[in-house]
Amino acid sequence: MQESHEKALTDPIFSIISQAAEELGVECYVIGGFVRDYLLNRGTAKDIDIVAVGSGIALAEKVASKLEGNPAISVFKNFGTAMIKHDDIELEFVGARKESYHRDSRKPVVENGTLQDDQNRRDFTINALALSLNSHDFGNLLDPFDGIVALEKGIIRTPLDPDITYSDDPLRMMRAIRFATQLNFVIEPKSLQAITDNKARIKIISKERIVDELNKIMLCDVPSKGFSLLHKTGLLELILPELTALQGIEEIEGQKHKDNFWHTLEVVDNICKTTDKLWLRWAALLHDIGKAPTKRFHKKIGWTFHGHEFVGSKMVYKLFKRLRLPLNEKMKYVQKLVLMSSRPIVLAEEFVTDSAVRRLVFDAGEDVEDLMTLCEADITTKNPKKQRRYKNNFKLVREKITEVEERDRIRNFQPPVSGEEIMKAFNLKPSKEIGIIKEAIKEAILEGEIPNEHGAARDFMLKKGASLGLKK
Repeated sequence: MQESHEKALTDPIFSIISQAAEELGVECYVIGGFVRDYLLNRGTAKDIDIVAVGSGIALAEKVASKLEGNPAISVFKNFGTAMIKHDDIELEFVGARKESYHRDSRKPVVENGTLQDDQNRRDFTINALALSLNSHDFGNLLDPFDGIVALEKGIIRTPLDPDITYSDDPLRMMRAIRFATQLNFVIEPKSLQAITDNKARIKIISKERIVDELNKIMLCDVPSKGFSLLHKTGLLELILPELTALQGIEEIEGQKHKDNFWHTLEVVDNICKTTDKLWLRWAALLHDIGKAPTKRFHKKIGWTFHGHEFVGSKMVYKLFKRLRLPLNEKMKYVQKLVLMSSRPIVLAEEFVTDSAVRRLVFDAGEDVEDLMTLCEADITTKNPKKQRRYKNNFKLVREKITEVEERDRIRNFQPPVSGEEIMKAFNLKPSKEIGIIKEAIKEAILEGEIPNEHGAARDFMLKKGASLGLKK
């Protein structure tokens, strides 16, 4: 007797769908992520995929008519799908189908099919699991590819030949790696080899789709697992060559540098323990990309990466543009953190002066906390003594930031004397002298020559004006 999973279907919505399907005389099933996550005890998914052996759109319309509040239906006739948002659940309805592919596109030619046809076209066995919503076998599990075994053993494998599965829709290669990272599963060797063999096919996938999967990997607890798999299969070099360029250790005259690729992945894992901010994680991933183009060997001092932060921040723009990542404040934030990524490290290694901390806070502004988090994640030394010293040094820098900030209010600095006040004091029209005086006031505050107060700044303004030959 087949095991029933009726307890997965206690939400009243499933009974409504079952009733609507019976009235239409079609079979229907819940399939994919909802079933997988239920069986893995990962909580109840809010995105629910329903397959009808018949018209998915007709079933969606019937279900909507039975729901309170007459929820709106989004119909996608070209794809034969319909979507209903009900309470906090998103239901997607599709007719069971079989698919065939052309070599130059991941968009399939679709025909009506059976439930088995629909399960055959699924990407992985763990996503081909279906629960019946039909009254005669409500809650029964349909598992033609031993998806349950794959779940129990933690294996990602495709229902059909992986070579065909990945060639047909190369985005599935990224999805395989993403699921392996999210679920801490292993991709079976045959499937992993098929990804390596088909890696060049990723070129037909839109950048937006690739980035969507990259972001999901970035938001995992241990993203290095996904990036290691992307690297091992050769996909990473096609997607983020700036990152793979960091791999390797060169030795000249007995002097080596660390492998900046594997160091970067460690930094990303470290930062994920303390923040779930996506763009801060991106900053950790890209913080050293300028090291490949700036690497030099000098006989007297060994390996150097001079200016890698500046070069890296310029590379961020090109990388974001190529991958169609947002070219807005999110990109500027990543650029800024890459550019400033060594500043707190330098402070932590030297005696921390108030003026250096004021400049750090002035330049980082609201992002100073994130910058410190990035720098602390950058500690990857395996030497416990060094690690303790670095962490204590950063603690001192943080304390100094708090102390200076409370006293001098440098974050989001606004000059205590405005341009209008300078013009009025010296009877000036808009001119370069105003900029010179404003800059001098800012520098005097950052250097600690004067406090960040209006009275002191005004006195300084009058002296500076006089030195420029201006008269009150």
